[in-house]
Amino acid sequence: MRLTHLVRLPTLLFALAATAALAHGPTPQKVEQTITVAAPPAAVWKAVGAFGGIGAWHPDVTKVEATGGDGEGASRKVTLKSGGTLDEGLDEWKAETMTYSYRMGEPDLKALPVSSYSATLTVTPEGAGSKVSWAGRFYRGDTGNEPPEELSDAAGRAAMERYFGDGLRGLKAKLEGKGAP
Repeated sequence: MRLTHLVRLPTLLFALAATAALAHGPTPQKVEQTITVAAPPAAVWKAVGAFGGIGAWHPDVTKVEATGGDGEGASRKVTLKSGGTLDEGLDEWKAETMTYSYRMGEPDLKALPVSSYSATLTVTPEGAGSKVSWAGRFYRGDTGNEPPEELSDAAGRAAMERYFGDGLRGLKAKLEGKGAP
């Protein structure tokens, strides 16, 4: 092998590694919101546990169309006040541990600037009341290597944080009798 080939080899390997690093696509993002509610866990679960009942406590929701009850495979179509809909399917619902997990169907970037998500909502005892945790894992709205700002990781994180936070504050206000958040 000639010397010029040996000099070019490290350059070629570096270029290939750099290209592979840039072409990896988006990384999953995670958000979690928690809130403490001055109500016993059973009362909180009664309010939040029905998969199709999100419209009764989430202030950003105008309408919910639900089918399948609380069984695995149930679905809901959540219409938001800001526009857009969230099509979601229930993966797991466990009354005994007061938790359920669900995922997004077809994305609606007007509703949330994310291409997919899965989430889990859980109620646990916390002192004399309850702690409600809402955690989600998602991908940004544009999964290309250079997304526009409105479909970036940061935009997706901000939207998911806002949606979960608004919902938990709405739940707390409803259960503690303090009106809208």
